[in-house]
Amino acid sequence: MVLRGKYLLALYIAGGCAVSQALAAEPLAVATVQYREVAQTYSVEGVVEATRQSTVSAQISGRVKEVNFDVGDTVKKGQIILRIDEREAEQALAGSQAQVMQTRAALNNAKANFERAKQLFAQKFISQSGLDKAQADYEMALAQAAASEAGESQSALARGYAAVIAPFGGVVAARMVEMGEMVTVGKPLMVGFDPTQMRVVVNVPQYKLNEIGMRPSVKVEVPSLSRWLNAASVTVQPAADSRTHSTQVRVTLPPNERGVYPGMFVRAHFVVGKASKLLVPASAVVRRSEVVAVYVVDEKGTARLRQVRLGEAAGENEIEVLVGLNPGERVALEPIKAGMSLAQPK
Repeated sequence: MVLRGKYLLALYIAGGCAVSQALAAEPLAVATVQYREVAQTYSVEGVVEATRQSTVSAQISGRVKEVNFDVGDTVKKGQIILRIDEREAEQALAGSQAQVMQTRAALNNAKANFERAKQLFAQKFISQSGLDKAQADYEMALAQAAASEAGESQSALARGYAAVIAPFGGVVAARMVEMGEMVTVGKPLMVGFDPTQMRVVVNVPQYKLNEIGMRPSVKVEVPSLSRWLNAASVTVQPAADSRTHSTQVRVTLPPNERGVYPGMFVRAHFVVGKASKLLVPASAVVRRSEVVAVYVVDEKGTARLRQVRLGEAAGENEIEVLVGLNPGERVALEPIKAGMSLAQPK
């Protein structure tokens, strides 16, 4: 059994070496380092926020008796997100309806008295003051009836607030109530946002506004997703913060950007001019702890690891090299494969 285990281990090592040698034997894909004119940018850190976000609050008092959605759930416009016990609202509506019946009866009585008073005045059985009083009583009853009907409508509307409706389709971001909890008018219930409409908010120092302009060209970098996004529109707010002396700039993102949600950290890169930079493909960069390097391939195809110092990213797939490379040198586009070839015995 021991001999068999050693035999299998030897086969595994031999097979791994054969694979490594086969990979090393293949020519390395390389790119030539060269200067190119690229956009010079000014970068500002910011956060993503939803263009359309709202907090739904209670419009009546009562106990929460039904919660239909939780954080992360998708809600369609018009769906009932939760219900509040409507019994108190129903009692208020019943009282308003009874008051309407009472004022209507008083209105009918006042109207009949006014009609009789007009007849009696025509026959000169009552004075002008008696007619005026009957008319005033009728108008007062008319106003009271209108007020009671308005109160009934308000009570009916309040009863409808027992079912809390989603004002627009989106995602639930926060829930501030639990089943059975007592809520009052104005208490926040849920927070939701529309995931299809996002924007980036950054603060630009006042001295940089002239460089970026009022209609700036900007790209948004999302480091956590390793993606760059084009701006759909840019709005420079016509006001400045007196404490930080900066102006807020809102960068609207294209709709339905997958994986982008409120609160994400991003960088906005504003184009402020043109510059010639020594560029290297981002895929060629090797990062090991604090070491940043590339594999430089000579004329014989031999790769050598060389430490470099990098500058700013020049788009999604390239990055500036400050120190460590010269124009015309070639770098390996597949660092892992280059490292395997370097490790093979000659």
